[in-house]
Amino acid sequence: MDTHEYVNGEITVIWQPKKCIHSGICVKTLPKVYNPKARPWIKVENATPAELQNQIDQCPSGALSYKFNTDK
Repeated sequence: MDTHEYVNGEITVIWQPKKCIHSGICVKTLPKVYNPKARPWIKVENATPAELQNQIDQCPSGALSYKFNTDK
């Protein structure tokens, strides 16, 4: 499946566009991170890893997920 990864320090945000149902929860919750009109549309540097994790846990389609980066 087509995926895009965005790294912010200790967390990587993974977006799977084909799963996205465009519910808008991401944009409403973290508008400084998610801007569908911008490229790239996800700017993970505009939120903390904890904020990203909290928002991604609310994604109803599973199009957004995350993994923690273990390399330091």
